[in-house]
Amino acid sequence: MKILFIGDIVGKIGRRIVKDKIQYYVEKYDIDFVIANGENATHGKGLNYNHYRELIDSGIDAITLGNHYDSKSEIRHYIDRVDRLIRPCNLIKPFPGEGSIIFDIDGITVRVVNILGSAFINEEVNNPYYAMLDILSEEEATITIVDYHGEATAEKMGFARAFDGKVSAVLGTHTHVQTSDARILPNGTAFISDVGMCGEYDSVLGFETESVVNKTVYGHESKFALHDQGKGLFSAVVIDIDDYSGLAKDIFSIYYVEED
Repeated sequence: MKILFIGDIVGKIGRRIVKDKIQYYVEKYDIDFVIANGENATHGKGLNYNHYRELIDSGIDAITLGNHYDSKSEIRHYIDRVDRLIRPCNLIKPFPGEGSIIFDIDGITVRVVNILGSAFINEEVNNPYYAMLDILSEEEATITIVDYHGEATAEKMGFARAFDGKVSAVLGTHTHVQTSDARILPNGTAFISDVGMCGEYDSVLGFETESVVNKTVYGHESKFALHDQGKGLFSAVVIDIDDYSGLAKDIFSIYYVEED
């Protein structure tokens, strides 16, 4: 089975570039299942229902979240009414929705898990390692894809090594910068520290450059802004997984920048 995993979708430009490119890559690489991180899809922070539907209608089969899972309050009212949205599985505070969903793709079970890292993240979470052990003990699936939404590369790497051979892929999200360490670990788990983002290329992590510089460099009290139009960046990975063992055979990155 070939899976396309799309990095953090940021704002309107991110949603637009995904809609523009998803079918091209699905056909080019003969993709069977598409997953995307959508926690920044609505104005850069959170995911409302309309944008959830927009992404699903574009061809995405499952959407994961991250530390902004609750940034749009309406998610509490719709997450239990949809069946393709996965919030972090290791939240301490009660929250609706599921942190792991199993999909049946032509008789092959694909489990998608969303985990929130504990290093340098404000949200208090249960230990990611033990949360993953609990999920693996609940119900079997042939293929398990983990979206590890975390800040620290070492934390993501350590988690992937701990579950090497026990899950199909550990794919890092959250930092919005694609790393060059995509690989198959010794026991057959695909790994990358961060898949990257889909959003405005001429930006800081998808956000309007001046607003980020004013706040992070000069210390001004201002919110990060987003452009509605601009040159798009599409970041993703393709994972080729054995249908019987559930172990990865190949992983490679996609990094596409629109022309001016």
